[in-house]
Amino acid sequence: MRYPSRLIVTLLFSLGISVPVFAQETQGNQLPQGAAPPPVAFEYSDAYRTRAKIHKVASFATLPLFATEGFLGQSLYDDPSSGKKDAHLAVATGIGALFAVNTVTGVWNLIEARKDPTHRGRRLAHGLLMLASDAGFVATAALGPGDEHAESRGAHRAMAFTSIGLASAGYLIMLFGGD
Repeated sequence: MRYPSRLIVTLLFSLGISVPVFAQETQGNQLPQGAAPPPVAFEYSDAYRTRAKIHKVASFATLPLFATEGFLGQSLYDDPSSGKKDAHLAVATGIGALFAVNTVTGVWNLIEARKDPTHRGRRLAHGLLMLASDAGFVATAALGPGDEHAESRGAHRAMAFTSIGLASAGYLIMLFGGD
């Protein structure tokens, strides 16, 4: 018999048993032209899931911290005082700590998930936006006006809002980007 696998598959289907279709034999076990490759199963480690949970829980503080920092920064910009400056620095430190935790967990998970094709573009866009905002926040801190450089307030403010915008876009991509 020339194609015994076709006979076996036909018999199994006639008995109501579902099996993968081996009836379409091609040369060298290649997929037929135009056919999509079968999905590849991808298994994440327990460490990945732990990091993802830390990343997600910490992320809930992102938008409230941004709103608080924006309010404090604007208030400090309009009417500077020592108390406002201290509060502004405390919230900025909180944002820095949040971004440190989320950068470590996010980059580590991005590296582990690099071979998973599911939502790869969304993960990559999120990661690149967040890394760009990390760099922007470092620049924001470097541009922070001291008492002797009051003219750098505008550059500090522009960099801060640009970084907040990039980070918010990256955050919202993951929040509303689908499952």
